[in-house]
Amino acid sequence: MSETRPDETREVPDDEPVYVISIAAKLAGLPSWTLRVLDKEGIVCPQRTAKDRRLYSDRDISKLTRVRYLTEDRGVNMNGVRMILEIEDPERASSKQEDARKGDST
Repeated sequence: MSETRPDETREVPDDEPVYVISIAAKLAGLPSWTLRVLDKEGIVCPQRTAKDRRLYSDRDISKLTRVRYLTEDRGVNMNGVRMILEIEDPERASSKQEDARKGDST
């Protein structure tokens, strides 16, 4: 078994979900209800626990901060935010399109 000394820090991958919604909202500078809306709209989708609680990763926090910048500082609406994020992360956009096609075929 590996022991961790108190002076050692553990590297946490930026996609590991670690923050509950209240902490994520504070880190991103957004109200919790906005994070729920972004999740419902499929813009920033955190992982869920077995009890269906949202857990946000550092990558999610970065994306939330980007959403806040786009909406508050640049005046972009949610459809614009979605489009900008898809352009910035084409892999995510293609997987969403693939999911949509699978849903159409059933």
